[in-house]
Amino acid sequence: MLMQPVYTADDLDVKIHHRPVSGLRDYVANGLVNIARGLFDYFTGYDPAKAQTEAHYLRRCIFLETVAGVPGMVGGMLRHLHSLRTMKRDHGWIHTLLEEAENERMHLLTFLEIRRPGPWMRFMVLMAQGTFFNLFFLSYLLSPKTCHRFVGYLEEEAVRTYTHILHDIDSGALEAWRIKPAPEIAKNYWQLANDSTMRDVILAIRADEACHSHVNHTFGSMRTDETNPFTKHVIPPQGDFTKPPPNIGRVIE
Repeated sequence: MLMQPVYTADDLDVKIHHRPVSGLRDYVANGLVNIARGLFDYFTGYDPAKAQTEAHYLRRCIFLETVAGVPGMVGGMLRHLHSLRTMKRDHGWIHTLLEEAENERMHLLTFLEIRRPGPWMRFMVLMAQGTFFNLFFLSYLLSPKTCHRFVGYLEEEAVRTYTHILHDIDSGALEAWRIKPAPEIAKNYWQLANDSTMRDVILAIRADEACHSHVNHTFGSMRTDETNPFTKHVIPPQGDFTKPPPNIGRVIE
C-alpha cells in the first residue's frame, strides 16, 4: 500500500474545521463545493438535519468515495506527465496525491464489504465519475491551486458527514454500527484491533478525510514548483495550517 495510516486516540479526536474563505480563488472553490454538496445530498437522499438509516449512509458513503478518489489520481497523473514533458523533478507531490487516491479507494472497498450497489447506483457512479473526472482534469490544467482548495473544502464536508454518522451511532439512531464488526479489509488497512466495530472504522475514515483537507489546503497555498512539505512528515488529521506537522514517521523521497 502507498498509504497505511495508523492513528492514536488523540489523532482520532477530530473536530469540524473550516478554513476561512479569502480571495477569489477561495470563493470559487468554496462555492463549487457548496453546489457539489447540494447535488450529493439530493441524489443520495441525505439530509444532515435528520437521522439516517444504514442504507442511507451506505448509499451516501459509497457514492461519495467513488468521486473522492478522482482528484488525487488526476493531480498525480498530470504532475507525472508534466515532469516527463519538462524533464524536471516533481518536488514530491506525485506520491502524496496518489496516496490520497488510494486511500479514498480503500474507503470504498471497506463499505463494499457491507453492501454491494445495484445497477442504478452503478449507473449514477459511472455518470458522476465521467463528468467529474473530465471537469477536474480541465480545471487542474487551468488552475491547480484552485483545484486543491476545492478538494480541501470538499474534504471538510466529508468530515462533517462522518461526524454526523458518529453522532447517530452514539445517540442510538444507528445502533447497528456500534456493534457491527469491522470488515477484515479495514482491520488490515488501519491495523485495527480484532474486536473493532464499524464505529472504529468511521473514526479512522474521518481522520483520513481531515488529513486530505489539511494537505490540499496546504497545496492550494503553495506554488506548484515548491517542495511538498509532507514527504518527510506524518500528516496530522487537522491543525494550524500555518505550522508544519511534527517531524515523525517514514521518509518518502
